[in-house]
Amino acid sequence: MIQTINLKDKLTRITEYWHPGIVGEMNDSHLKLAKLKGEFLWHHHDTEDEFFLVIKGSLVIKLRDGDVRIGEGEFVIIPHGVEHMPIAEEEVHVLLMEPKSTRNTGNIENERTVETDWL
Repeated sequence: MIQTINLKDKLTRITEYWHPGIVGEMNDSHLKLAKLKGEFLWHHHDTEDEFFLVIKGSLVIKLRDGDVRIGEGEFVIIPHGVEHMPIAEEEVHVLLMEPKSTRNTGNIENERTVETDWL
């Protein structure tokens, strides 16, 4: 069934930072929404690229060789294998697109690793 998705409505359903929810599926990828605040953790994804589109706020992605700042309406693609750490100084809303197999903590498994459910 083809339907429109209201991102504002879906974002109201997110109650935890760094816990993305699936809002769509395209080919072998999920589209996910997340609210971010504070620091995440250094990690990388062995085989999956990550797409970050900032809907609200400003996101810093620390890389080993410098930082990338993404403002509202901007996106960045982090290639697989690149170690990174997202930081949200204030609450940030993002749309992520990544292969269905992508784990939020990449090569790390710890208490921040979460299962992603549909919103």
